[in-house]
Amino acid sequence: MPLIEIKEVNKIYKLGDIEVNALHNISLSIEKGEFAGIMGPSGSGKSTFLNIIGCLDRPTSGQYLIDGFNVSQLNRDQLSNIRNIKIGFIFQGFNLLPRTSAIENVELPMLYKGVSAKERKKIAIEALSAVGLEERKNHYPNQLSGGQQQRVAIARALVNKAPIILADEPTGNLDTKTSSEIMELFLKLNRESNISIIIVTHEPDIAAYCKRIIRFKDGNIISDERNEQN
Repeated sequence: MPLIEIKEVNKIYKLGDIEVNALHNISLSIEKGEFAGIMGPSGSGKSTFLNIIGCLDRPTSGQYLIDGFNVSQLNRDQLSNIRNIKIGFIFQGFNLLPRTSAIENVELPMLYKGVSAKERKKIAIEALSAVGLEERKNHYPNQLSGGQQQRVAIARALVNKAPIILADEPTGNLDTKTSSEIMELFLKLNRESNISIIIVTHEPDIAAYCKRIIRFKDGNIISDERNEQN
């Protein structure tokens, strides 16, 4: 059974009297442990697609299944619960709380789940150690480089042990060397923990790290290829 299964999904936005069809009858599946890159120009539908698989939005029609469970028509609270259990998010802008230390930022998703303070700290330190930042656990975001902030964001995405990580332009604010280090970290997590990672990027050198590259254009999937180099 695929971890993610999209079946004939359409997404239509209404702008006044105008309907914009952002996704056209999209169907695809992603297996557990895949490392997929989503590419396409602005307005191609890739962000809409990411919002749907991230349970941030619902399709207008069609089905979205995680582990065989149809989440397409769940209400907002139910979608929030699915996100907490199944999905870790990483963003281009890091989205760290500025007045909160690295370890406290990493603890945040567990706070929402009601994990005890002692257990939160233990798991957060383990996650920061996994991304090579245990020694910086008490530093604030403004005391960390861009690459270190993104590592904190990755640690935060790991603590709930979600099987899916969604990364939206995760290297967009980083230099070339740091971008390579972050992508190598994603590869390590994918190989060692069998986490399914889906990255939205417009950079071919970043997509080259992915084992599968899915290209969008005008709300359609125009290609879906395996990267033989990986």
